[in-house]
Amino acid sequence: MDDTSPASNDITALLDAWGAGDGAAFDRLFRELYPELRQIAGRAMRRERTAHTLQPTAVVHEVFLELAGQERSRFRDRGHFLGVAGLLMRRILVDHARSRAAAKRGSGHAAISVDALEEIAGELDAALSEEILAVDFALEKLERLDARAARVVTLRYFAGLSLEEIGDALGISLATVKREWTAARAWLRRELATP
Repeated sequence: MDDTSPASNDITALLDAWGAGDGAAFDRLFRELYPELRQIAGRAMRRERTAHTLQPTAVVHEVFLELAGQERSRFRDRGHFLGVAGLLMRRILVDHARSRAAAKRGSGHAAISVDALEEIAGELDAALSEEILAVDFALEKLERLDARAARVVTLRYFAGLSLEEIGDALGISLATVKREWTAARAWLRRELATP
């Protein structure tokens, strides 16, 4: 964690207070984690075209709105919170892609090149609605086979977390994250390569 990040103990205390029903803790949590989540969303959308209607700020606000609507959320720590935020970012980006695809051509999934996964891990080009939908569709399959591997891909691809951050979020070692990422990437490459 760098010096600009809020201390993990402070975030854990805020998460505990929010889980106990303290609304002011949620407000402070928003202020403390907003810059970090904004940075994560920015990384996830780095290659986004500038005229795109969905911006990182909007993604972060939607994540917090989703979280605020949940009753008495319980998070173990900062990593667990970021993991959940990453899953919400995936859902927000996928929902946005689905609405764009429906408006343009109706529903369906297009075949894409998986080489993009290795290239863009953490630098999602969300303007490619077909790519988001194809990856989401494949991740749904992967979740049924290996839920943890699917979470690793979600946090890497949709939330733009580093392998170390994923380990913290999921409470697993860096070596395990690397194994899961390698295996999941190979599985996705095969899955997405088939029409």
